[in-house]
Amino acid sequence: MITARAAATFEPVGRSVATARGFVRDTLQGWGLTDLIEDAVVLTSELVTNAVVHAGTSAEVRCLRDPQGVRIEVVDRHPERELPLAEVSRGRLDLSSEGGRGLLLCAALASRWGVDYTAIDKSVWFRLDQQALPVGTRAAGPVLPDEALPVSDTRVRVAVVQVDRADTITAWNDDAKELFGYTAEQVVGKPLADLAAWPQTPGTGTGIAEALALSRWEGSYGLRDSEGRTIPVYACHLRVRDAHGEPSTVCLIVRDQERAVLQSPSRVPGTASGDDRPGDPLDALIGSPPPDDLDGLLQRTVERARDMLDGDAAFLLLATDDETELEVRATTGLPAARQRFARVPVETGSGRYGSARMPSVHEDLAIAPGAVPLLSGTGMHAVVTVPLKVEGRLTGSLGVASETPGRYSNEEALRLQFAADRIALAVESARLTELERLRRGSLAFLVEASELLAGTLDRNQTLALMAQMTVPTLATWCAVYTIHEFGSEPVLSYVLHEDEERIDGIKALLERVDPPDPDITLGVRVWTAPADAAHDTALRSSLRSLALGRPHGARTPGTSLTTASAVGGETVVLPLIARNRVIGLLALGKPTEERFRQDILELAEDLSRRAALALDNARLYSERTAISQSLQRSLLPPELPDIDGVDVEVIYRAAGEGNEVGGDFYDVFPIREGAYGFAIGDVCGTGPLAAAVTGLARHALRLLAREGLGGPAVLERLNAAILEEGDRSRFLTLLYGELWPQPEGGALLKMVCAGHPLPLHLTKDGTVAPAASPQPLLGVIEDLELYEQTAMLNPGDVLLCVTDGVTERREGTRMLGDDGLADVLSSCTGLTAGAVAARVLRAVERFASDAPSDDMAILTLRIPE
Repeated sequence: MITARAAATFEPVGRSVATARGFVRDTLQGWGLTDLIEDAVVLTSELVTNAVVHAGTSAEVRCLRDPQGVRIEVVDRHPERELPLAEVSRGRLDLSSEGGRGLLLCAALASRWGVDYTAIDKSVWFRLDQQALPVGTRAAGPVLPDEALPVSDTRVRVAVVQVDRADTITAWNDDAKELFGYTAEQVVGKPLADLAAWPQTPGTGTGIAEALALSRWEGSYGLRDSEGRTIPVYACHLRVRDAHGEPSTVCLIVRDQERAVLQSPSRVPGTASGDDRPGDPLDALIGSPPPDDLDGLLQRTVERARDMLDGDAAFLLLATDDETELEVRATTGLPAARQRFARVPVETGSGRYGSARMPSVHEDLAIAPGAVPLLSGTGMHAVVTVPLKVEGRLTGSLGVASETPGRYSNEEALRLQFAADRIALAVESARLTELERLRRGSLAFLVEASELLAGTLDRNQTLALMAQMTVPTLATWCAVYTIHEFGSEPVLSYVLHEDEERIDGIKALLERVDPPDPDITLGVRVWTAPADAAHDTALRSSLRSLALGRPHGARTPGTSLTTASAVGGETVVLPLIARNRVIGLLALGKPTEERFRQDILELAEDLSRRAALALDNARLYSERTAISQSLQRSLLPPELPDIDGVDVEVIYRAAGEGNEVGGDFYDVFPIREGAYGFAIGDVCGTGPLAAAVTGLARHALRLLAREGLGGPAVLERLNAAILEEGDRSRFLTLLYGELWPQPEGGALLKMVCAGHPLPLHLTKDGTVAPAASPQPLLGVIEDLELYEQTAMLNPGDVLLCVTDGVTERREGTRMLGDDGLADVLSSCTGLTAGAVAARVLRAVERFASDAPSDDMAILTLRIPE
């Protein structure tokens, strides 16, 4: 039954992937399905990418909610494009291939998934089910097929064994006889330890005798039967006393595979009086469903541990994957903000923690200062620490401390160890669940970060994106240092804080601190300089306030106390490495008394690698663009000369992004006194190769014309120079002319039109006619015979010269052509040279809606009236 639905359609462009992720995240957040968001976003990202990138069609994303969870469908319009379903099902998909990865993720993360085909579209869908226990359930397992249920006898037997003060058996029921093969007469009066096959609890150095002395105990061990075989059992021990005050222990024992019979969270402890303690407060935590989040579970654990041993403080540390360090994750009774995520080594030598792998009791830390670094300066004296282990592997450490020296002994260590053994698996399970959730969240974060970084080649924008992606997701503030050349000092290039008002203060503080060392061998490391500078600033500010009689915290010169607090926590430096070279440094910081989590640092490392490559690509692009633009600008005339009695205007447009010069070119230059040369040409093709011939032609024209050669001779020599270029030569159309202003007004024109669109002459009365005749183009044949033609421009006349990018402007099958250009020019009577060129350009742009695909040059000469 569908209880809610939402849908949106996304166009086949790259940015649609990020938009689709946001749509799914917002929809599930609104429905309260926060535990499904990360998986849903990752799967949606992959499937929408398949649709808009690989299938190349628009994609419709549908979210369908029902009481059990959510179904998400991604529909594209390319049903013919088959999916590699068989390869995915057999696990044979090529992981280096882009196709099919989304299906692998569906198979790994989704409850169910599938593909539906129709004649017009294809729908890839997946389901994510909510995991929820019925109301009131304290412990439950999945529904299992009969063959998967544990094997038992016809009747489940519960052995009841009673042990007296001396740990000898005083009662042995019939079920005990059936389980272990001993009659009551054979075992009564013998120590229970004689039947035990318990190799001591791992890491505690204790055995069954110590367990029987406790008021309560529950767990697994082994008992030998009458044939000498070891039977794994699960037992509950309860210490009681009779009416005469004589203590004994009642043991309920079942086979280990039947432990659910006894493993109950709601056991009622026996009546306690005198010095006997009630049941451990950890029972309420261990026996009840743990909190959904790891932090909640750990916090409840330390609080129960403190209460269990009547301590003043407690702490819990989790081990890193390599078990070399412990990370503080929960405390009570201690300055948690200062200690949270602090890291200490597992093995710190004699007298420093001893070893986190074994229980440890310190009667007075004043006698052994530094034995537990976490408690230094907290006023704690007695402390007991025990390891958390799962399958023999160290996963953490649990400790309880007291301000009273000598408070704890081995008995408390034993009690705490039993509690730790019972909670270790739940903690490890919650930790792995959190790691998996963080991994999926990190994957979604890195996917989006990579997409954003790949979307720009602007250096400044890349720096801003790097900072904005880290703050506040990974850190409270960040600074980016760049290294312009190998061996140069890092330069502070960008600073960001989650509170914009603190950015200037942090930047001022960092500018007074020496930048981090860019040595690549140092890797990711802690950088103490900002925190030290912040501490010194705060101290000086406080002393200055006292000396001046100002209230503490009043504004003083230099960095404020607020800024000092903002950078007073842990700061780490990550090198930005691209192409085996350090191109910068990324500094991430926390405010006072805060530290980084290890998984956050690992995510920051992944991000820094992507950001470094993006920053280096932006640098290379900027450098090459600057070089290209500089070279291209050198191919254009620096400026147009002022010619008495002649109005000159040029408009130039190069095709292609980032191109300032292409295959079209123009030039107007003085030849000698009273004579000026003008040219407009078109090299075959566009881009850098055509621009190279452009430079050759423009400079050759100036040189040859100033040698006194006439138009035909200039073009014939230029033709020979082009042919000498060999494979790099390109044919060239060129209109070259000489302009001779006349003393009485007007100007004489001498022109050679070598394969170029003919120049158009507009007279004062609106008549338009070609001003020259066509001749062979350059760069094709060796022996050219060109001739010169003359024309006269009178006051009010205009000469219009264009390249074929103007006349060959197309819209479908229509082309502007020579006739269309002549019609535009005929309407320009009385306009200035600039107005004529602008009207022609406007007519070209309006002729077709697409961007021009060819270079364009427009040169106009007009004789003012």
